[in-house]
Amino acid sequence: MKRDLLVKEAMRTKILTCSPSDTVKKVAKSMRKNKVGSSIVISKRKPIGIITESDILGKVVAEGRDANKVKVEEVMSTPLITIDPYVTIEDAMKIMSKHNIRRLPVVEKGKLTGIVTEKDLFRISPALLEISKEWSLIEGALPTVSSQISIFGKCEGCGKLSADLVEIDGKFLCEDCREG
Repeated sequence: MKRDLLVKEAMRTKILTCSPSDTVKKVAKSMRKNKVGSSIVISKRKPIGIITESDILGKVVAEGRDANKVKVEEVMSTPLITIDPYVTIEDAMKIMSKHNIRRLPVVEKGKLTGIVTEKDLFRISPALLEISKEWSLIEGALPTVSSQISIFGKCEGCGKLSADLVEIDGKFLCEDCREG
């Protein structure tokens, strides 16, 4: 009997985190020291965003900004798309493909428990690389997995932090703004 592999079996539990008020230089040094390409941004013990090498290159270096003065909150990617550890790695690949992301923080009962990256998934099964290419080519073939992911970040309506953002007309809105 074939069993699906779960995210919890592919995720790494050693996660680099930072604060929104940290400088980009501090976080970049920490990323280099730990040999990782991202850091999860934590506020009030909740994951609210992610800062990646790409964010640093595109929003700081390429713009000629001083990494000693730029705060993480100014350049982090938000809202943060997360996944439950008990979702299959195939569904994780679909979520990554749909949202064009390479890293998925793993959250269980509101707590950050790990991170899974494309590299982690491809290490487990090189065949997934081919599958992910096919998924990206098939429009509308991705099943709805919204009950398995949460989107954390700033509401684009009111600016408040929320763990329940939903995309409506291209904006991520909290429950209050969706109802209003």
